[in-house]
Amino acid sequence: MKSIKKKTGAASAALAAVLFTGHAMASGPADYVYTPNVEYGEREIDFKSGTVKKSQEDRASAASLGFGYGATEYWFTELYVKYKRENGNATAFDAFEWENKFQLTQPGQYPIDIGFITEIERPQDRSEGYEIKFGPLFQTEIGKTQLNLNILFQRNYRAAEANIMKSGYQWQAKYRLKPEFEFGLQGFGELGDWNRIAPRAEQSHLLGPAIFGKIPLGGRHAIKYNAAYLIDASDVKHSNTLRTQVEYEF
Repeated sequence: MKSIKKKTGAASAALAAVLFTGHAMASGPADYVYTPNVEYGEREIDFKSGTVKKSQEDRASAASLGFGYGATEYWFTELYVKYKRENGNATAFDAFEWENKFQLTQPGQYPIDIGFITEIERPQDRSEGYEIKFGPLFQTEIGKTQLNLNILFQRNYRAAEANIMKSGYQWQAKYRLKPEFEFGLQGFGELGDWNRIAPRAEQSHLLGPAIFGKIPLGGRHAIKYNAAYLIDASDVKHSNTLRTQVEYEF
């Protein structure tokens, strides 16, 4: 028993250290932090939105609406329709996206829960080709605190212009005060090419406070939410992002 506790503590400490020193991909203001666990048979309607403002620039916004399903005990699949508004233009259709999450370990089986995410996006602008995003997902708990770290890779295939795979990260620290209301921090970032870290001025590191909650409606029905206010710590234009996510689970 003591051996298990020591292993759990060491793994948790290592993950916590990476959470606050590492860096995750920040592709858009409506992005969210993935978690590795899957609930078989769960269906959800998922709405995400976000807005970002840089000094002396027009505000840019993004939103998506998706339907997801826990197809097996280890596979959750979801389809999204995405929209965006930028450069002072009206809100317009942006892309279709197919997201698949795979749970690789049982919750609590090991000190760290592990999953894997894949996304395929088909932008409205066909010159962008197909955007592929993938990477491992990690989660652990220390008492009432849940810690998440995701390492992500992204590349556009069959695009008009050649491009190299990019690397990034997401992290999250959440204190479980009560199911209806939890609080913590979130972070998103991108580092540059997958095989070469970009100069500091070309990186992006968003972080800030976040709130979370799940409101039960009876049976399998529930409303789940989270929101965060993020500041780009590496941006000379001092951008700030407000992002939200609301899910109806049934």
